[in-house]
Amino acid sequence: MSDNTGNVMTLHIGREELVIQQRYEVLSIANDIFIGLLFLVGSFFFLSSTMQLDGTWLFILGSVMMLIRPVIRLARRIHIRRLQPVVDQSSSMDF
Repeated sequence: MSDNTGNVMTLHIGREELVIQQRYEVLSIANDIFIGLLFLVGSFFFLSSTMQLDGTWLFILGSVMMLIRPVIRLARRIHIRRLQPVVDQSSSMDF
């Protein structure tokens, strides 16, 4: 990997950090899929007037799940910092 000046940069990432990042990435992806399903099903529920209340609750639950997304990112950062206090945050992936 090289920067804009052509200098070679070396990144040191421990095995534990990679495992932690992979676990949080899977958790984030699963959360995003669940959010999508909640909003999709909620949208279909709005096509029927008798199911609109249930659709509204699915939208509310989907919104709560969207609030969980930054909590997952924050938990990952804290977990990695506890493991290795001097992690370069500029190279951190944002899931």
